[in-house]
Amino acid sequence: MSKRDSKSRILYIYQILLQETDSEHKITIQQIIDKLSELGITAYRKTIISDIDELRNFGADIVSVRSSQNLYYLNSGLFSLTELKLLVDAVCCSHFITSAKSTELIKKLGNMTSIYNKDKLGCHIYLSQRLKSDNEEIYSVVDTVNDAVNQNHQISFQYFEYDAQKNKILKNDGIKYKLSPYGMTWDDGNYYVIGYSVKHEKVITFRADRMLNVEIMNVICVPKPDDFNIAEFVNRNFHMYSSDEVVKVTLKCKNELMKSVIDRFGLDVETIPLKDGSFKAIIEVAPSRTFFAWVFQFNGEIKIISPAKVRKTFIEMVKKYY
Repeated sequence: MSKRDSKSRILYIYQILLQETDSEHKITIQQIIDKLSELGITAYRKTIISDIDELRNFGADIVSVRSSQNLYYLNSGLFSLTELKLLVDAVCCSHFITSAKSTELIKKLGNMTSIYNKDKLGCHIYLSQRLKSDNEEIYSVVDTVNDAVNQNHQISFQYFEYDAQKNKILKNDGIKYKLSPYGMTWDDGNYYVIGYSVKHEKVITFRADRMLNVEIMNVICVPKPDDFNIAEFVNRNFHMYSSDEVVKVTLKCKNELMKSVIDRFGLDVETIPLKDGSFKAIIEVAPSRTFFAWVFQFNGEIKIISPAKVRKTFIEMVKKYY
């Protein structure tokens, strides 16, 4: 056996067990020897058994089943099949990951389980192609933003939108925005960067998949406001559209819509039962158009009670539809 065979044999054994075995598909020592032979590696029964013991000592959960010929399989890889399926579905649902990158990621996830389980990892969540980003820079954007947050440095970038002909148009006349990034959040399938914008002179959000040419600046970030909390910011801003103010809003909701209120505002939302089959919900929210759209979708079964200014703004917006 060559020196190369001696060093690589144990790695190939682990690869064979990872990719070709599971609790329903076991393998014999002789089959392992045959597969190694196909790779140009000579091995013998005693060396294979010794290598398997070494892999077990390293932490590999290799199970042996006693029979006329002992059978072996890898009980678990880095992830269980259920965990991998959850990851695959998350990739499928992520609007900010392009179709090409989604396919690439799912293929890599498939390599982390046996060949028999690969077919079970197909994405069963079907999204229209139009919901996927076309910005192939997204990986670079996320990496750069994370590095900037860790370094506490500002970033500069261009930001685009689409015109009536679906062409990308750079906002701010192509002049780069300067942002002190405080973190990122995932909302409604999209990645958003949260930070203090020099241009807007306040904390706002930018869609990560609409950012181009992101660079880390040699400038320290503007400190977060003393009372700023990213989790609260995300909860108050619907789909990351913020307004200039956050106000306490009282809603009157039908009892059967409690699940919708909890889904949006969490279990800690303040609620007060009423005697007419409804309840009040007291929330702190930025009264943006997306918040009003959320209320509107319930066809009057959620009503804005106060403050009067927010209620009036909502009614005026509704009137525009008629």
